[in-house]
Amino acid sequence: MTAATHHEANHRTTTPATPVPATGDATARKATRYVLAGLRLALGWVFLWAFLDKLFGLGHGTPAANAWIDGGSPTKGFLGKAVSGPFEGFYHSFAGAAWADWLFMLGLAGIGIALIAGVGMRIAAVAGSVLLVAMWTAVLPPENNPFMDDHLIYAGVLVVLALTAAGDTLGLGRIWGRLPLVQRLPWLK
Repeated sequence: MTAATHHEANHRTTTPATPVPATGDATARKATRYVLAGLRLALGWVFLWAFLDKLFGLGHGTPAANAWIDGGSPTKGFLGKAVSGPFEGFYHSFAGAAWADWLFMLGLAGIGIALIAGVGMRIAAVAGSVLLVAMWTAVLPPENNPFMDDHLIYAGVLVVLALTAAGDTLGLGRIWGRLPLVQRLPWLK
């Protein structure tokens, strides 16, 4: 007679179940992606419009006589006249300087294009946040609040857009992210 020994495992191994998202969750995620894409496009247009208006003097923020393309300075008016507060002297010191005009205009165009295209979101978020915080410091304290204004809100939105890969929806973010250069240097995402 042979004795068969049957050993039962003292511990159970279970594979955690992957929850299947409820239809509502999937719909909410999709809606969130599209809302963030819409915010990205809107904010991109804010930057790109500022660039176009200053370049051509379209008459909204920049009169035609002050168009950059006709020799006007995109930084002279605001930094030379509208700045107030503790950083007034600092901003007055380079208002209208060619390097400041070029840096400002390249920043507006680059940030606007990156946001609209949905590429380079991390760089756009950092550059845009720096530009927006600088503009915030130029008018301290803000007119309608002790410290908060739209520049800080926009900077926060830029960070959220970069952190959530908002360029992937209604943008070229996914294609951009597959480029070998971007895969090697993820800060370019």
